[in-house]
Amino acid sequence: MAGHTPNVTAQDSELAIAEELGYQLIRLVNMTSRAKAHLAGVTTDGIERAAYALLAHLVRVGPQRTTALADAVHSDTSTVSRQVSALVQHGLVERTADPEDGRACLLVATDTGRRTFDRAKAERTGYIAKLLADWSQTDQRTLVMLLDRFNDNFENHHPLGASR
Repeated sequence: MAGHTPNVTAQDSELAIAEELGYQLIRLVNMTSRAKAHLAGVTTDGIERAAYALLAHLVRVGPQRTTALADAVHSDTSTVSRQVSALVQHGLVERTADPEDGRACLLVATDTGRRTFDRAKAERTGYIAKLLADWSQTDQRTLVMLLDRFNDNFENHHPLGASR
């Protein structure tokens, strides 16, 4: 029928928004991947960049067993063990006895590890602040709030451990 506009349902509208969000997330992941590749996989101190995620978690959350750390960063225990060994070798993390189970050990960020994390966080924070410099504080807060909400929903609805 000429001139007839099909009814756009609420579901169609939600799917269109989800499609656009998916596209924007792909753009973000691609840009992030390119930035990481540009910085190379290994830092100047010889530690894989992925290992810094382990250090960051230990600084934020506190001492963890290797298995708990692997679960927290959604990785396998063998990969985490290898990365932790490098962090220990560089003096960023140390192994201590678990007071609840003397047979197990806890991974703890050292003072050097905390300083390293703080420097990296300051660099990241400065970079993000530059990206958002021309945004209003209201827009910046809204972005943080919505991204936090999206991440919470993603964590609660995505079977992160299903492939392990």
